[in-house]
Amino acid sequence: MTHPIRPLQPGATLGVMGGGQLGRMFVHAAQAMGYRTAVLDPDPASPAGLVSHLHIQADYLDPAGLQQLAEAAEAITTEFENVPAQALRTLAERRPVAPAGDAVAICQDRAAEKAHFGASGVPCAPHAVIETAEQLAAVSPELLPGILKTARMGYDGKGQVRVATPAELAAAWAELKQVPCVLEKRLALQRELSVIVARGADGQIVHFPVQQNLHRDGILAVTQVPAPEVDAALAAQAVERAGLIAAEMGYVGVLCVEFFVVDDGQGGSALVANEMAPRPHNSGHYTIDACDVSQFELQVRCMAGLPLVMPRLHSPTVMLNLLGDLWFADGQERTPPWDRVLDLPGVHLHLYGKTSARPGRKMGHLTVTAATPEAATATALQVCALLGLPAF
Repeated sequence: MTHPIRPLQPGATLGVMGGGQLGRMFVHAAQAMGYRTAVLDPDPASPAGLVSHLHIQADYLDPAGLQQLAEAAEAITTEFENVPAQALRTLAERRPVAPAGDAVAICQDRAAEKAHFGASGVPCAPHAVIETAEQLAAVSPELLPGILKTARMGYDGKGQVRVATPAELAAAWAELKQVPCVLEKRLALQRELSVIVARGADGQIVHFPVQQNLHRDGILAVTQVPAPEVDAALAAQAVERAGLIAAEMGYVGVLCVEFFVVDDGQGGSALVANEMAPRPHNSGHYTIDACDVSQFELQVRCMAGLPLVMPRLHSPTVMLNLLGDLWFADGQERTPPWDRVLDLPGVHLHLYGKTSARPGRKMGHLTVTAATPEAATATALQVCALLGLPAF
């Protein structure tokens, strides 16, 4: 059986599976609202575990660890989608869990995710599932050139290979050890967007403004809100489709849906769903500084059965991801010039408490808020120059 979510007042303990930066920001939000927190993560130096009331250092499928979390917490959530769905199902036998294991399982598998988009009435890129040599041989030439993606455990551009010919496709599948994959047709991409929604157990749904994103090497680099190149009609369509995707799953919690804006072949634009994440999202980190309710507070409200309120963007904003590369210059480790960066108006620095920097590792983010989008962009470009980041 699953346990219904009932209102949990501040003072209760909220649990989270996973101890990375998303868990850390969830813990901060929960504690600010008066809740106690418990984190289950195997890493003794996990960013969330270091700031939580309780850190259960155990594997995600460890029965004793799961039992300890269920005893300590009155409701439980997850901070990343690769927590085993079965662990969430096990916890749900004793405590309210949001999002549910079945919803997380859909988000963990690209093939199931694509099927769910279709069931929700939301278009995605033309694609084919490849699990056998026969399916590989049957791939339509119309899907090439394309991108071959592993069906599971892919994030930040990992597990993806660009292919242009049947021979390249076969070689790429062999390179990926012939695990189940999804081949997506490469589309003429205009820009990338994301929408974060929060849905309560009663079906109430609220959303943040549409976010325009820039990725570099498969990792999010820049988010701008309001989205500078998105008109009201396209924004409304993106919000509506994200809501449909959440409702079709009976989803409870914070969900991010990433979209591609592509050429429609007639000189216009079309919106297709790319992927979704069953949790707060990197592209929504700006909400801490630029909105009156952050994505992490909405995560707390969803799992605690509290009312949801429509977030309000009070400041135009630009969010910059801070990767470990910034801590190295000319082969030498260094501290980035935070004093010079923080001398600029409207700059908010968030570092995640990770014990060591390495190239490509998400170490923090920086949000710039201002009275106008133009002012936020101008300051963000100054930050890029100071840190040695590419302009956008």
